[in-house]
Amino acid sequence: MSKYIVPLSFFGTVIGSAVLIRNHVSGGRCPSTATIKGKTVVITGANTGIGKETARELAKRGGRIIMGCRDMQKCEATAKEIRGNTLNPHVYACHLDLASMKSIQEFAEKINQEEKRVDILINNAGVMRCPAWKTEDGFDMQFGINHLGHFLLTNLLLDKLKESAPSRVINLASLAHIVGKMDFEDLNWEKKKFDTKQAYCQSKLANVLFTRELAKRLQGTGVAVNAVHPGVVATELGRHTGLHQSVFSSSVLSPFFSLLVKSPELGAQPSIYLAVSEEMEGVTGRYYDVMTEKEPAPQALDEETARRLWEVSSKLVGLEEEAKSVTSKTVAEGQNKAAQTDPAQTL
Repeated sequence: MSKYIVPLSFFGTVIGSAVLIRNHVSGGRCPSTATIKGKTVVITGANTGIGKETARELAKRGGRIIMGCRDMQKCEATAKEIRGNTLNPHVYACHLDLASMKSIQEFAEKINQEEKRVDILINNAGVMRCPAWKTEDGFDMQFGINHLGHFLLTNLLLDKLKESAPSRVINLASLAHIVGKMDFEDLNWEKKKFDTKQAYCQSKLANVLFTRELAKRLQGTGVAVNAVHPGVVATELGRHTGLHQSVFSSSVLSPFFSLLVKSPELGAQPSIYLAVSEEMEGVTGRYYDVMTEKEPAPQALDEETARRLWEVSSKLVGLEEEAKSVTSKTVAEGQNKAAQTDPAQTL
């Protein structure tokens, strides 16, 4: 029996240490007990993982929850489950495919037409280290979904967010942004060899840069925008990582890794905190590591890079053309109105 004491002690120490580390980095639960009755919350990717638990908790707090998901069968099942668990009838499933500009536009149009307000927008959906896939519009899948999709959605809902102020936008970022680099010459990996890890890190850096630039542009509107790294969470996000690619990693490493990661319920707490906490009122343009404000990586603080990313993103998703179209229409309407009211124009 004595020969097993050392190995057992070793594994016991490893497991115990892992649990202590996990509890330390988890950040605990959202300390705020604030309710959000009468407020409308839009959450992307809400049928699983962090998004699902965020939707559940905010439904408990009385919010009107709109879950934007690609898989409507799963989304409707999740919405039904949350309605049953929380006894909140105002939990709705709505189709949203962030890999399709058309789908995003249709979703935003539906929200703008049917909802009286949008108090909280949580850009939660994401993909991580997937193969060299492209979106419907030809963008790198990670950059397209993680950044461009949410960039377009947020901009299309801005008027509603401003009307509902004070309102909040929460962008799910990642600690991975610290090694991210913005390659404006090849954002979609068409010229260089595809690197799935670096593509993910670039998209997460874009999340933080977008957050800071949007907050800057929304000063004085009452719309607060913040980014958050939720921690390492056990969700489907990591299905493309090496941990699930071999029998050894799945059977031997995965059980130890699971001791270090948070449950989706704990992983949702940072998003919930930024969405409801009273102390977050008016706080904007910040980056949070779980529930603690941290300074992001130096490249995420570069204002010129943030401005350039905004301009490039606007062009890629067609916001530039839309703005020109609106301006032209406004000018034309003004000229027609002037012609109708100016006697000189009728001679």
